[in-house]
Amino acid sequence: MGNHQPGQSAQDAAARLTGIWQGHLARGPGAALMSTADLSVAYYADHVQDEDAQGGDVGLDDLPDDAEQLVRLWLGELGLPDEEDQGPGTWPVRQALGWLAARRRLSPRLVERFVARFFGEVATYLRSGTRARDDARNAVAETIARERPDVVIAHSLGSVVAYETLWAHPEHQVELFLTLGSPLALPHAVFPRLDPAPADGVGGRPPSVRRWVNVADLGDLVALPVRGVSRHFRGVDADTHETIHAFDFRLAAHYLASAAVGETLTGHAARA
Repeated sequence: MGNHQPGQSAQDAAARLTGIWQGHLARGPGAALMSTADLSVAYYADHVQDEDAQGGDVGLDDLPDDAEQLVRLWLGELGLPDEEDQGPGTWPVRQALGWLAARRRLSPRLVERFVARFFGEVATYLRSGTRARDDARNAVAETIARERPDVVIAHSLGSVVAYETLWAHPEHQVELFLTLGSPLALPHAVFPRLDPAPADGVGGRPPSVRRWVNVADLGDLVALPVRGVSRHFRGVDADTHETIHAFDFRLAAHYLASAAVGETLTGHAARA
């Protein structure tokens, strides 16, 4: 599930990202599998770009109200200290992100860019009254129908799009659903807004999926809460949260080359 590639057609972006993902997987323990594996990226990112921001980076000051609200809900999960007896929701967003960057020893500029881009895309995807959600899911469904994959690997927001797509298309049988750095369980901002909606506070493995494995870096800013996927979704076979230094501001590179992903893929191949 590929991130946005400005200035390229969806077909060209998918082809380029396929090569990039193959290269990252080949750096990890699953490298031997890549000599025989057939990989295709389902590109949906062009459908979750705000029309006013096409071709350029969105800044914090450019976020629409619904995206800023998602940022504040997310910040509430990160343990911001109270400010003068007021709740963390009263912090100016930029000040709160500065605190987060200092705490995590990250670049404040990169944190701001990541937050603006990620939550801008999430808000566009979840926003009612638009076609973004349907169009993104249709793009993924078309790729799955054409390629008929044994394994679906989805990173970050892509895991939300893939999860909903697999629920909407039970005819697409998948042996392994591998989610990386997933915000599926993110309280308030994502989890309660999923389609299908969680029943009694619990989601579930798509019925066409045989096994579901989730991998998250403990340093990933949006893979929250820790082991939230296995605690809030039925049918998760493994939920690995460890320090693998995989978080890279929306890039899947370190996840794809990680031991956790390589071992999951080689284990799946051995069972096949």
